[in-house]
Amino acid sequence: MPIAAPLPPFAAVVVAAGKGLRAGQPLPKQFASWRGKPVLRHSVETLLDAGAHPLVVVIPENGEDVARAVLVGLEGISLVTGGETRQDSVARGLEAVSAADRVLIHDAARPDLPREVIERLLAALATHPGAIPALSVVDSLAVDAGGVMAGSAERDTLRRVQTPQAFRFADILAAHRAWSGPTNAGDDAQVLRAAGGTIALVEGHERLAKLTFAGDFMTDTPDIRTGMGFDVHRLVAGEELWLGGIRIEHEKGLAGHSDADVVLHALTDAILGAIGDGDIGTHFPPSDPQWKGASSDRFLVHAAELARKSGFTISNVDLTIICEEPKIGPHRPAIRYRIAALLGIDSARVSVKATTTERLGFAGRGEGIATQAIATVVRQQG
Repeated sequence: MPIAAPLPPFAAVVVAAGKGLRAGQPLPKQFASWRGKPVLRHSVETLLDAGAHPLVVVIPENGEDVARAVLVGLEGISLVTGGETRQDSVARGLEAVSAADRVLIHDAARPDLPREVIERLLAALATHPGAIPALSVVDSLAVDAGGVMAGSAERDTLRRVQTPQAFRFADILAAHRAWSGPTNAGDDAQVLRAAGGTIALVEGHERLAKLTFAGDFMTDTPDIRTGMGFDVHRLVAGEELWLGGIRIEHEKGLAGHSDADVVLHALTDAILGAIGDGDIGTHFPPSDPQWKGASSDRFLVHAAELARKSGFTISNVDLTIICEEPKIGPHRPAIRYRIAALLGIDSARVSVKATTTERLGFAGRGEGIATQAIATVVRQQG
């Protein structure tokens, strides 16, 4: 991938002082999680990577702790408390910029900021005091008069305006200081235009969509997780041999606090690992006498139920049984069907394999049996 050319020096003000009530999140939307990280962090990281310095983030009153938490590890950021309106907040952010020739003013609620938009905006400042990203209007427009269409608008002359908006710093700072218009100017381009500055239109990007409603935080991308389990038990005379929920006739059985089903134990751990809920010892401690001799079926069913209560579906499981004896091949179909029944999934989603250690180690000497298990679970988002 080619290295991006350096951009001319610029400062940035990221406005993150709103309440974001319409987004339906437990936190103001700029601090809520979106695509794996807080909304605010997305654009701040992009601007820092593009070379923004200084970078001022305007935050809500009493929002410093949460802002520092979502921006932890990022350097070169100053926090400023916002005002009653967006315009007040921007003005405070600009006053906190110590020195700059160019400045980008960006709404935190637009987290997906393509670098090429930044490049186009800064290039336009060579010939204009201000520049904004804009997109064409593709739908027909109607004038609403109390729920009745009262006319139409010429969409060919209209544009959808986005942020960041770019300005020569001295011009936009002076324009904000001189503003005497309405409390809400709409955006910073209107402030500069009222002061006599011209605003260039550059091509915006659909990725710069603003997060506004609860549905904007929803995605159809599934949450796929994988867990791995491993277990081993000793083979001893006088014990029953249970593998994968099936009793197998053999001269020795596995020793353990429960029925010592090494296959189901490993698989239980794999499912618990996939959903991040401890391990088999957490839920069924061997120190608890109630599990003495217990069927391991109960452990696996419990793990599967926990997965479902967490919103996950078990997609597939893959098991490798490691032993010299007994031979697993004749019992493989029965083990697959038993595990599928316990998990409530199709047997085609259960893989059971077996291998030896070529007579090496405890398994090779017939002293015990081990099992490796992998479980994949899926939670549909949205």
